[in-house]
Amino acid sequence: MRRVLHWFRRDLRITDNTALSAASRQAERVVPVYVLSDWKQAHRWTGANRQHFLCGCLAALENDLRTIGGRLVLRQGDPVAELEKLAVETGAEAIFFNRDPDPHGRETEGRLAAMAAGRRIRIVDFKDVCVHERDEVLTAKGEPFRVFTPYAKAWRKVPRPFLSPQPAFLATPSEIASLPLPSLATWDLSGAAQQIPEPGEKAARQRLDRFLSHGLARYGNTRNFPSEKSTSRLSQDLRFGLLSIREIFDAVEKMARALSAEGRASAAKFFSELIWREFYMQVLWHYPEVLEHEFQPKFRGMRWPGKARHFELWAAGMTGFPIVDAAMRELCATGFMHNRTRMIAAMFLTKDLHLDWRLGEEFFMRKLIDGEIASNNGGWQWSAGTGADAAPYFRIQNPWTQTKRYDPDGAYIKSWIPELRDVPPEKLSAPPAPGTSLAKGYPRPIVDHAEARNATLDFFAAHRALDCRRTNEEG
Repeated sequence: MRRVLHWFRRDLRITDNTALSAASRQAERVVPVYVLSDWKQAHRWTGANRQHFLCGCLAALENDLRTIGGRLVLRQGDPVAELEKLAVETGAEAIFFNRDPDPHGRETEGRLAAMAAGRRIRIVDFKDVCVHERDEVLTAKGEPFRVFTPYAKAWRKVPRPFLSPQPAFLATPSEIASLPLPSLATWDLSGAAQQIPEPGEKAARQRLDRFLSHGLARYGNTRNFPSEKSTSRLSQDLRFGLLSIREIFDAVEKMARALSAEGRASAAKFFSELIWREFYMQVLWHYPEVLEHEFQPKFRGMRWPGKARHFELWAAGMTGFPIVDAAMRELCATGFMHNRTRMIAAMFLTKDLHLDWRLGEEFFMRKLIDGEIASNNGGWQWSAGTGADAAPYFRIQNPWTQTKRYDPDGAYIKSWIPELRDVPPEKLSAPPAPGTSLAKGYPRPIVDHAEARNATLDFFAAHRALDCRRTNEEG
């Protein structure tokens, strides 16, 4: 082919980019394009933090493309309409892109295919976001897995795809009009977190190298301790495709061969966490209704009796539960939250404050730089007890004992809550005397955990009984 478009989406890199590599081999000239969304201000699935990081990633991508003779063409609006206009302008014979795993992306891909058929433009799409996607990992009966462990066992038996070669040269035409690089003002946004990671493929690869050298061998022992900073911190890089999932798996596997038995066990645990990401993407692919409803039908229609003012206190990190408040303050300051404290904060909202998991899911998506729709939904439904392979509804984490176990010296809490810096660590892992707070200027606990736990068991049991009666009547 003489000229094609490569549509960048969640693959903002030039290394091991499946569609970009194929386009560079099959066409004389490649026009790389990214279509900016045209929504303004608040949005359900993203916010200032993630858009700020995106801006930096697009600037880095533009520089990287220029090193191989390309340039990034930016357009804004409906992606199908903008790609149609650009294809007509450039005389493109095909549009290459990597498939999106979520329902919104799939809907866009369907509309793009219909447009392209009318224009006689080829659509060339590729698997890239996942190692194994869609229907590649199924049960013996050909059905999607609903439980993680058998899914992971089956996942490991499917051969992993090879890495794609980096394009040597793109030869993007210079006359094609492009918008300037975006800023938060592009979407009328402001107030992004100050402590965000450095964007771009080069910075992501440096994070991977640091983790392989200093974090992988001890990951299994330290990953649950938020003050240790021992997790990979690659989640936003996977979300934006600054690194390919294949490259990460290959790099970890290679490094693990040189580790001790304990180190190899840590690498296996990290592998498992990456497979969880693909499990949740498979759940979303086969059950897109989870974005609106509980994965387990028996919990649909359940009433969450929590108070709206408690949600506001939770969001502000002012609940009087230090480990929860530290997590929420970290999120607001950095656009990131440690995996262990994500579970603690989510279970506290649903099981202590009795608020709908959808409220927390949307709040996280607006704040998280690494906001991944599938993983975020899966994590929230897991914590609420309503999701795929979820914690049973009667499993209710105690924030005080979680503190004692995972932040025993209070280092994480004190790093985010200055009001508690002079409080002895042992006092941070037990509720204060009734009617008192842990320190001046810090709020009293807004609920009693033991009472809240009992109330959770009661309203889940009541809903289950109602669901059983309804099922029997329908039967």
